[in-house]
Amino acid sequence: MGLSRLDRTLLATALTFCLSTTQAAAQEAASPPPNYPARSAMPMDWNDRRDEDFVTRGFIANRQDPQIRDEQGNVVFDMKEGAFVDGADPATIHPSLLRQARLLRKSGLFEVVDGVYQVRGFDITNITFIRGKTGWIVIDPALTPATARAALDLANEHLGERPVVGVIYTHSHTDHFGGAAGVISQADVDTGKVTVVSPKGFLDAVLSEFLVNGAATARRVTYAGIGVPRNATGTVTSGLGDGAGRGPWSLIAPTREIDATDQALTIDGVELVFQVTPGTEAPAEMNVYLPQFRVLDMAENANVTMHNVLSPRGVEVRDAKFWADELTRSIRQFGARSDAVIVSHGWPRFGQAEVVEYLSKHRDAYKFLHDQTVRMMNDGLLPDEIANRFKLPDALAKEWYNRGYYGSYSFNARAVYQRYLGWYQGNPVDLQPLEPADAAKRYVEAMGGRDRAFALARNAAAKNDAKWASELLNRLVMADARDQEARDLLAQVYTRMALEQENGIWRAQYLTAAKELREGIGDQRIASLERMGILQILPAATLIEMQAVRLDPAKVADRSAEIDFILPDSSEHLRVSVRNQVQTYDPAPTGKPADATVTLSKMQLAMLIFSRKVPPGAKIEGSRDAVEAYASWFTAPRSDFPIVWRP
Repeated sequence: MGLSRLDRTLLATALTFCLSTTQAAAQEAASPPPNYPARSAMPMDWNDRRDEDFVTRGFIANRQDPQIRDEQGNVVFDMKEGAFVDGADPATIHPSLLRQARLLRKSGLFEVVDGVYQVRGFDITNITFIRGKTGWIVIDPALTPATARAALDLANEHLGERPVVGVIYTHSHTDHFGGAAGVISQADVDTGKVTVVSPKGFLDAVLSEFLVNGAATARRVTYAGIGVPRNATGTVTSGLGDGAGRGPWSLIAPTREIDATDQALTIDGVELVFQVTPGTEAPAEMNVYLPQFRVLDMAENANVTMHNVLSPRGVEVRDAKFWADELTRSIRQFGARSDAVIVSHGWPRFGQAEVVEYLSKHRDAYKFLHDQTVRMMNDGLLPDEIANRFKLPDALAKEWYNRGYYGSYSFNARAVYQRYLGWYQGNPVDLQPLEPADAAKRYVEAMGGRDRAFALARNAAAKNDAKWASELLNRLVMADARDQEARDLLAQVYTRMALEQENGIWRAQYLTAAKELREGIGDQRIASLERMGILQILPAATLIEMQAVRLDPAKVADRSAEIDFILPDSSEHLRVSVRNQVQTYDPAPTGKPADATVTLSKMQLAMLIFSRKVPPGAKIEGSRDAVEAYASWFTAPRSDFPIVWRP
């Protein structure tokens, strides 16, 4: 097994953000086209041109070549992909989502204020450049090294060449650190030429998301539109950016962690003041204030859209109340001192009054979401009831930055409920539920059989009662995944539902489901831990913890094992024990000798975990049979499990 195939289960969960190698043909929308609400029926002011001003203000230059390539010549980002929104209004894109997509198409190098610049539209994330005495301080070097390098090249070309002397990761999501290797090298970090700053807990947050539930998350990430073409009947925008870099990302570990709000740091003559906000949009996150420039960087705590309190890809539920409280703190600490606010996705806002109004109304949207969900929850309403009855007041809903292009209020309301009360709704019918496929078969039988159920679904679809049609068809597909007629009709219903969405992520979810119902699950792009740079910084104990969730009890049966692993290259020695079909480890083993002692490198330990075989070159003292048996007790998670049907 070659190292480039380490952990075949991790798709480049770089997120909504990579594209599959599979490019299926776009499915045509069901006729007639979606009936979108009239502009006059929506609360937004279509004559408000502030965003059009802010998104173009300070423009300096753009690349001549719209395609960004990596060192091997592969296209990792193509600015032309979203060009289909530039012409006449398509009849198959919600007008509000279309407006957002057009604004996010504005790319290039922009001056925020003298000394603070952004490159936008080269990746899903904006890259911010701060001019220091001798070099650049880079905030959030995007998702991939190639796009980050292209942004740095553009800044150097038009603003004067400078070395990068500092990098700041605002938080622990890949699109904010994955491109670091494109602007700095590990060698320069090791020699102290570059300072890398992150919020406290950054590495733990990164590793936990990718190594514990990485396979499940990676599969669900594909439902953000990976493999669905970008066009007027396909994906349009995530609501955060005009696309995302493709390919592996990098990880260069921070050299300095920020653990307290108001903590200040000076890099290359530039003072940075931090507001630490763990548990808002990410487990480890922070805002950055630049006092000498009067610029506030809100990371991803404020956006040009409502964000996710719970991501559809699957993460821990975020705290909407704490998020709102931290926005209040931002206003109190920095509002009166900020002439511009920049964000990780989207465009800045200018003027002190504008900054405060934006942060205040954005805060109010999160606070209203939290408070009204809890009010209805305490009145006994269930998550789906709350989601369907939730309505943001027009005073907040009219603001374009509070629209649900990326996050959704109905989805978020259910997340708030989940945070406080969990999945159980108190009805004992949910204590011992039937499995989905079994329940579906019984529902179909109760409706009079497959043909009767399908006729009911077809009739609902013909009446454009899409929600009910999808409920019925979902039962049919869950009951029999081989029923292609039901799958095709459900795909048609999902396609129509997709095109009706103002939310870009919901559009992608429906379209991906439709594609898989028609075509099956395509090949998944595999990312390598080695190429992403994770193995270089992973403690052996973390690898062992990741391995523990792959232990197959059936393979272990009533056996047990104690194995010592000695890693000279990382100066680690730990003992792994398997008893009662559970794996634990001791980082400081004492007492009687283990069944075997294995001396190997960290790379070899990774190979043992991922290949489930003893790697060549590993030195074993004691029972080799015990080590080989131990290695065989683990499984590799599936990267292609079905989502909209059951196997």
